[in-house]
Amino acid sequence: MATGFVFLWFSFFTLLSSTASIAKITPRFPSSIVQPEQLSAALPTKNQLYKTKYFTQILDHFNFNPKSYQTFQQRYLINDTFWGGAHSNAPIFVYTGNEGDVEWFAQNTGFMFEKAPHFKVLLVFIEHRFYGKSIPFGGHKDVAYSNTSTLGYLSSTQALADYATVITDLKKNLSATDCPVVYPHITIGALASSSPILNFENITSPFSFNNIVTKDFRSESENCYKVLKGSWDQIENKANQPGGLEALRKSFKICKNYISASSLESWLSTAYYYTAMTDYPTPSNFIPEYFLTYSCMCKAIDNPTTGNDTFAKLYGAANIYYNHSGTATCFDLADDSDPHGLGGWQWQISFNK
Repeated sequence: MATGFVFLWFSFFTLLSSTASIAKITPRFPSSIVQPEQLSAALPTKNQLYKTKYFTQILDHFNFNPKSYQTFQQRYLINDTFWGGAHSNAPIFVYTGNEGDVEWFAQNTGFMFEKAPHFKVLLVFIEHRFYGKSIPFGGHKDVAYSNTSTLGYLSSTQALADYATVITDLKKNLSATDCPVVYPHITIGALASSSPILNFENITSPFSFNNIVTKDFRSESENCYKVLKGSWDQIENKANQPGGLEALRKSFKICKNYISASSLESWLSTAYYYTAMTDYPTPSNFIPEYFLTYSCMCKAIDNPTTGNDTFAKLYGAANIYYNHSGTATCFDLADDSDPHGLGGWQWQISFNK
């Protein structure tokens, strides 16, 4: 029997610091993914990838309080170009949305579109509650994110129930109740694309993520690894010297509104983490459109023209990530904007463990 795929992409964006000396730093996710430059490819209002639809979703699937019966409009995207139809029990591929605008992810999930013609599938992308346009409490994000009583409905259990409800209703409306979908209990399986299951129960070391990132860079160049490892102490030592912060500002072209050792370290570590996690060999509007790999970063660090200037080496690496077009004149460490509406992820990783 042909099968479909559901993507449980609750991404592992709990960015751990790369050394014990900066463990106190809270990584600046998500704004530093795309700052200071915004993504060059804006989300289109109309495209040929999918049709946009909405489902009237219940706020609370598990309690019976008056507020539980409030509803909100949950967005989902659908593409039936390749579907073999309900009459042939053709499968359905369902992408369960993660921590952001579902269009952003739909436009960067080539795997589903690549496999769709072969399996003759119906493609469905369901947006996660509290993200994109799927905002409870009248669609007002300021209300939905205002306090713990409202944010309490932003949980993985509620989201999974959302997906199950949408899938069940969609199959019924399409007379496709016998079409297989990969999903818990109402389907025949699931594929998680980024799920750190072992970390949830303290089965692995809390430093396992850091170790993997370190291994990536070290596998490319021993010198690159040594430069990065030794750089944290150098940054903090320089920051503690008279005029040190201004020297760091000049070395890394930081905007004049704000700088500190911890914010600079967080800014750098974010670039290293995302480069190791994505390691994209091809252009994508998921991150700036260029070849972003840790190999490129290590080449910048190993560049002989920088001599023994560690900060020049680090700037060369960070510039690959933050300044792909070469037009940025300075980098703003105080920028906490959220251009893709991903801010709810911090709540989820903090309170849904």
